[in-house]
Amino acid sequence: MDTESTYSGYSYYSSHSKKSHRQGERTRERHKSPRSKDGRGSEKSVTIQAPTGEPLLANDSTRTEEVQDDNWGETTTAITGTSEHSISQEDIARISKDMEDSVGLDCKRYLGLTITSFLGLLVFLTPIAFILLPPILWRDELEPCGTICEGLFISVAFKLLILLIGTWALFFRKRRADMPRVFVFRALLLVLIFLFVVSYWLFYGVRILDSRDRNYQGIVQYAVSLVDALLFIHYLAIVLLELRQLQPMFTLQVVRSTDGESRFYSLGHLSIQRAALVVLENYYKDFTIYNPNLLTASKFRAAKHMAGLKVYNVDGPSNNATGQSRAMIAAAARRRDSSHNELYYEEAEHERRVKKRKARLVVAVEEAFIHIQRLQAEEQQKAPGEVMDPREAAQAIFPSMARALQKYLRTTRQQHYHSMESILQHLAFCITNGMTPKAFLERYLSAGPTVQYDKDRWLSTQWRLISDEAVTNGLRDGIVFVLKCLDFSLVVNVKKIPFIVLSEEFIDPKSHKFVLRLQSETSV
Repeated sequence: MDTESTYSGYSYYSSHSKKSHRQGERTRERHKSPRSKDGRGSEKSVTIQAPTGEPLLANDSTRTEEVQDDNWGETTTAITGTSEHSISQEDIARISKDMEDSVGLDCKRYLGLTITSFLGLLVFLTPIAFILLPPILWRDELEPCGTICEGLFISVAFKLLILLIGTWALFFRKRRADMPRVFVFRALLLVLIFLFVVSYWLFYGVRILDSRDRNYQGIVQYAVSLVDALLFIHYLAIVLLELRQLQPMFTLQVVRSTDGESRFYSLGHLSIQRAALVVLENYYKDFTIYNPNLLTASKFRAAKHMAGLKVYNVDGPSNNATGQSRAMIAAAARRRDSSHNELYYEEAEHERRVKKRKARLVVAVEEAFIHIQRLQAEEQQKAPGEVMDPREAAQAIFPSMARALQKYLRTTRQQHYHSMESILQHLAFCITNGMTPKAFLERYLSAGPTVQYDKDRWLSTQWRLISDEAVTNGLRDGIVFVLKCLDFSLVVNVKKIPFIVLSEEFIDPKSHKFVLRLQSETSV
């Protein structure tokens, strides 16, 4: 609703509040028993608006008339703006729970980063402390080391530099997602490093600090052995975290629950939660964007067929609702034979309208780009200060194609994915890079992957992983898990790649030779 209607509605409510209150009490008394029988009297629906990215056009094709409840002032909450989604109060509670969980995930993320940073500092400062503590505490009692210790100092310095770069590249990367559970191999490696460093400190404290060992060369070699062991642990981390998963072992079939679109991916030895992350990363670039408006046609068609059925009670009020429902089911079954004809003609009419409006759109865009070429030719003759930038050129030619693009997006039900600002940005991008009209129209003529659109149009950013197995377990044949968001879900079925027996068959090169024998005499 617009602003004027909102303000008028509020003034009407304030002027007639007493009358509406009395009518509301009578209405509640009148509808009290049937609503209690239905069991849905306690439901509350809240309409939430998305204020960001105003669509190019309103969705006229999906507007339906809804029967307003008499108790709308008590059972609904209206927020002015552009309504795009309607969800129940349970969904609102779930969203608030997700926000609370996100706070916990942030705490867990920073806690893990803090532990990793502390352990990294402990690892890098330990060899340096092993070398510096003896000269600080008992310098006069140490035996001279000479050139051997200086060479060991250089070796420790370069090894620590290599270890620092490798640790930064492997452990301190930006996280791609928040996992529900910890990464098992990563946690085991951190525990192993902690125990390893603590054991070295215990041995150093008992055998070197307490006894004040005078052999400084042996102390330096002890620190070098620690650095060498840390380098081997880093190599083990590379094998477990990166190399182990490279060989494909499983094939994952991912099916979207709403429209059945599916893709196949090959993965190696991964846990369920890491496999889910790989699936989601590929989903945003491989699957076409989810468009709920394309799924409402069948629902509207079924509602239209049921709305056309009327049941008359000729025997009086003695019959109950069960007889009426049976009559409607029987009538719907009789009409089912002709419903396929209606579906055929509806789809044919829709395809005809799409082709017609597509042709108009293509012609309008081609004429607009021809106009751009004329403008570019004129700009070459102008002064440098009067040249039009790509944004101004896009705004100049957009009105000539706006109406055709509006109608096409309405017909194909894509209008809520393309705002006017996004279309102008794409048009300016095409003008800047010298693209053709066909390149400009490719985004609108066919649905693209999710990453092609703005993030506020994705409708799927927070996911829930549902699995019968523990998410830290590895993949195995026959596992099925579900990735669920607010509007749809992805069903993932895991199949093991079969063991292939490949044998070699030798063919003798002489077997391809043949002899052609011609007879000297031929029949006439």
